[in-house]
Amino acid sequence: MSAELAKPETPAETSATPAPPRRRGLTSIEALALLLIFGLTARPGLTEIFAAPAAQAWSARFVAVCVQAFPFLVLGVVLSAAIAAFVPAGFFHKVVPKRTALAVPVAGVAGAVLPACECASVPVAGALVRRGVAPAAAFTFMLASPAINPIVVVSTFVAFPGNPEMVYARVAASLAAAIGIGWLWARLGKTEWLNLPKHRHHDDGKWAAFWSGIRHDFLHAGGYLVIGAAIAASLNTLVPETWLQPIADHPVLGVLALAVLAVLVSICSESDAFVAASLTQFSPTAKLAFMVVGPFIDVKLAAMQAGTFGRRFALRFAPAAFVAAVAASALMGVVLL
Repeated sequence: MSAELAKPETPAETSATPAPPRRRGLTSIEALALLLIFGLTARPGLTEIFAAPAAQAWSARFVAVCVQAFPFLVLGVVLSAAIAAFVPAGFFHKVVPKRTALAVPVAGVAGAVLPACECASVPVAGALVRRGVAPAAAFTFMLASPAINPIVVVSTFVAFPGNPEMVYARVAASLAAAIGIGWLWARLGKTEWLNLPKHRHHDDGKWAAFWSGIRHDFLHAGGYLVIGAAIAASLNTLVPETWLQPIADHPVLGVLALAVLAVLVSICSESDAFVAASLTQFSPTAKLAFMVVGPFIDVKLAAMQAGTFGRRFALRFAPAAFVAAVAASALMGVVLL
């Protein structure tokens, strides 16, 4: 009996031991309830704060950016989810040429007619690579689709009324940078830098995948839009004009400042034009850099690209995309703006 008690556990017995339960995180409903409780509790103080002229100006600018941008964000999310759910990945493989040098510009132009936000373009590019499309073409589509699709073009027209040159410059700079990155990868990229994405399948059907995509993309993109609108309103309201003006007036620092801001705020491409238009201190070329860099690389995109294709890929791709976007913006700014 003592020998049996002293007998060590077998691997099967050890694996059968239940794992300790994971600690449950805060759900969105619980977070909203806590926010409402905080708002009701702190209402007297908040009322006094928002009665100040500066706070009212901040609120007006913040609401204006959000109200203008949200319709385009919703439309872009719906179209993106529909493409992801109902268009088979094999369709893209059929229409992309076999030769990589020709497939890259074709994939770039395809981004103009196939709306997809940044959050959707990364998994679509992963599906293309998994199904045999040349990585250079897949990455070109990943960059071009959220940058020059019809929703983005229309929203840019609305954000910059009477200034069609800004729309032409955005499309030209984004397409040129996307194709340039695709050709650069075709020449210098290595397969060992990629961790090819695994297949993902939604067991509940296409409609379930469609609604799931809408919920996921809207919550993520909408949150980033709110953060971006808050930063833009803060820059225009709280930061003194004398602080921003030297940077905004400098032809190089202004472009680099808004390019870095685009990386940090991670705004959805369907709505970033409204934030750019609100940054009135900066030059048109700097605003163009903000709109071109954002769909190419930002904080959330870098994380998604690392998770889909691997960290070694992201460490090389992100700096290259940033440099290409800034260079194309500066070039088109000089030519068209």
